[in-house]
Amino acid sequence: MGKLRPGRIAPMLAAALLAASVAACGGGSDEPAASGQPAEKIKLTVGLFSDFHFAPLYEEFKKTHPNVEIVERRAQFNDHHKNLTTQLATGAGAADVVAVEAGYIATFTPLADKFYDLGQYGLGKRQADYLDWKWSQGLSPDGKLLGLGTDIGGTAMCYRTDLFKAAGLPTNRDEVSKLWPTWEDYAKVGQQFMAAKVKNAKWFDGPGENFRAMVDQAPVGFYDEQNNLVAGTNPDVKKAWDLSVQMLQADESAKLAAFSPPWNTGLTKGSFATIVCPSWKTGSIKDAAPTTAGKWDVAAVPGGGGGNQGGTHLMAPKQGKHPKEAAELIDLLTSKDNQLKLFTDAGALPSIPALYDDPAITGFTNPFFNDAPTGKIFTDAAKALKPQHVGPKAGDVLTAFGNALQRIEQGKQQPDASWQQALQDLDRIK
Repeated sequence: MGKLRPGRIAPMLAAALLAASVAACGGGSDEPAASGQPAEKIKLTVGLFSDFHFAPLYEEFKKTHPNVEIVERRAQFNDHHKNLTTQLATGAGAADVVAVEAGYIATFTPLADKFYDLGQYGLGKRQADYLDWKWSQGLSPDGKLLGLGTDIGGTAMCYRTDLFKAAGLPTNRDEVSKLWPTWEDYAKVGQQFMAAKVKNAKWFDGPGENFRAMVDQAPVGFYDEQNNLVAGTNPDVKKAWDLSVQMLQADESAKLAAFSPPWNTGLTKGSFATIVCPSWKTGSIKDAAPTTAGKWDVAAVPGGGGGNQGGTHLMAPKQGKHPKEAAELIDLLTSKDNQLKLFTDAGALPSIPALYDDPAITGFTNPFFNDAPTGKIFTDAAKALKPQHVGPKAGDVLTAFGNALQRIEQGKQQPDASWQQALQDLDRIK
């Protein structure tokens, strides 16, 4: 659920907001119905960028809110965040509840005048539930609670055991983890895989996810703690870039953009052997390629872990007319019990640390992934996670680098020229 499948947010967000002449709709009346009168029929819209597996939880909510109709609408990841920017700028079109992915949360939390303060609806009581850093990500600069977390993105590496066997590589998850203590080792094993000439298979899906995982493991990523954009001068970013380019030049990439229709097809056909795998992506793989059950397993991510990839907050734009019900729905969707359900059903790793020692999670094995102990794998990853500061336009920055790697992959630019163009794109993002 997190899924930084990077998207493009309008770089002139602040200017667009200032220029907007249509004010956001204020919250309508939430007065209780008169005694003996049926509650007013209302509709809540929920805007998501993928299937969050919320449908059963909507039914749970309606048991206590029989007057509420919930309508879910989905857009592709890129479009979802771009559309939300436009909707906030024009004051029209936003859903009552919106999902905002980790790479974009710092874009929207400064816009406290555009979102309801969930603390005004009693959700401040939830602070003790959360990882401190996850809670803080949902706060405005002046401390208003604008978003409540769903999940986080502790990371592993998913791999196809059938393709590993065909290449003469070990298939046991512990042995596989030992193959790549570093990303450089991962690239070398990729060369071994490619030398085995497994029919119609590459080492990984595309370079963007590997690049992001490497950057996420660094102490500092695209921004420093003061929100200065340092991506172009950060040696860890350049190191991740150079290794990503090296793997492209070694022909290890299947040239498939994550979550695109060809990527979904590639999952089913076995077009690539490994994939960077935050917890939520285990659900994505299962949804996109159900016929591959039992062919996957889960190993440690190269580099020793420590990075967060994805995760989401739920927010309530002020255009909504029913903030009380929207806040109550957010509360239910993010509750401790339902975060546990969403992990076992969809692989969404809870952002409530008390669950990391719950036997229902620590003892959970995933039959789709060859009975991998994903509960232990991902809770261990969560405990080792060192959150990195996320700057206000991290999603745009990631998009710029992803586009640059894609230009190399498609033969449109040489690496040095593409890097220089990426730096120029960063200057426009500032």
